Amino acid sequence: MKEKKITTEILSTIIYIIIVLLITFLIVTFVVQRTTVEGQSMEVTLDNGDNLMLDKLTYRFKNPNRFEIIVFPHMMENEKMFYIKRVIGLPGETIRIDWEGNIYINGQILKEDYGKEIILDPGIAEKEIELGENEYFVLGDNRNHSSDSRDPSVGIIERDEIMGRVWIRIYPLNKIGAVR
Repeated sequence: MKEKKITTEILSTIIYIIIVLLITFLIVTFVVQRTTVEGQSMEVTLDNGDNLMLDKLTYRFKNPNRFEIIVFPHMMENEKMFYIKRVIGLPGETIRIDWEGNIYINGQILKEDYGKEIILDPGIAEKEIELGENEYFVLGDNRNHSSDSRDPSVGIIERDEIMGRVWIRIYPLNKIGAVR
């Protein structure tokens, strides 16, 4: 009888561990993911070394909004990197950046103050870019130190490439909180 109780206890512990691992896998795969900022392209909003939680669930039900910070993969020298950028242009819009650093959405100057500095090089956005049905134009907040949609190697971001939105900064401890 005692042997049966030990076997039952071991089986129930194994089942418990399997359930915890399965739930953890599902949460990390479909709900949230931790990521770390590498580089200066999102300064002053995000700094090198910041640890963030990525919300992977929201965009399963709605599309990204202008000014949200998203994460998407980018191939760089045969290595997959994850870029963190701010959504500027939405599907169906036309984007252009002039040599004074003004961003135009559908011919109107975009009023925003996320950029750390005035854009010096409009890149491919010097000429008007028309975004397709599922396309987004993204910029880093540190505009002159960012590889973003102005760079032909990054270009326009497809909706299905977007992994999720930056949700919470969890490190450094003095900056913990929601990322706006």
